[in-house]
Amino acid sequence: MKTENILVIGGTGKTGRRVAEQLKNKGIEPRIGSRNASPSFDWDHKDTWVDTLHGIEKMYVSYYPDLAVPGAKEAIVSLTYLAKELGVKKMVLLSGKGETEAEACEKIVMDSGMDYTIVRASWFNQNWSESFFLEPILTGEVALPMSDVLIPFVDTNDIAEVAATVLLDDSYNGEIIEVTGPELITFKDIVNIISKTSQRDLNFYDITLEQYIIGMKQMQIPADVVWLIEYLFSHVLTNPNNQLVVNDIEPILGRKAKSFLEYAKETAKSGVWNQVKVH
Repeated sequence: MKTENILVIGGTGKTGRRVAEQLKNKGIEPRIGSRNASPSFDWDHKDTWVDTLHGIEKMYVSYYPDLAVPGAKEAIVSLTYLAKELGVKKMVLLSGKGETEAEACEKIVMDSGMDYTIVRASWFNQNWSESFFLEPILTGEVALPMSDVLIPFVDTNDIAEVAATVLLDDSYNGEIIEVTGPELITFKDIVNIISKTSQRDLNFYDITLEQYIIGMKQMQIPADVVWLIEYLFSHVLTNPNNQLVVNDIEPILGRKAKSFLEYAKETAKSGVWNQVKVH
């Protein structure tokens, strides 16, 4: 494998892990930016950043848990400044569609003087198999607010393939790319699709956002995660810009974006939705 001096920050996360895989498939061994990597990268400890960025030319940046959270903007300011000082030439930033705070972070990167591409994503399909929506699927009792809001759920494999492509191809420099799935779909639709593909009876309950927040607190979900989910439901989910399908994936990858049904069929085969939990 050739080393292209590429860094993937968040390289063990939902998109970063897949970006690293995409690069390896192209014969490139990227440096992984994560707490368990060597050198270690920790967003909360800036003294880890210099060693991770040393000798890097291009970087993919995914901020955990989201660019909307308090402190994210300051972290992106510091990282962008340091990266430029250390000679990084190009940055691909994973951003969130319809998030004002994320757009402030985009501007920092765009004004940095480095080459850049912004990849704006909608809600991830994999939230249903690798994240906070998995638990209710396993219990068979899914209670969510705003069950009729239309969302262009996008597959993280598509995001990663786009990110790896624009990282290596400088013809996308200076662009904002919006990645969505090929259709608008509701939570209710999703639970029906998962029910059919996993051959399980799932019960869906439409609740208020307030009830959902109370439920998360009772489950002792960390306060910052509760804050983020409340923000995403109350500000991002209902943003008109988020209820649009954008076809930026197809011209870059030469194929259509993966539909939720395709994702669900593949995921059902893995058996992840059949590890049923009984309360």
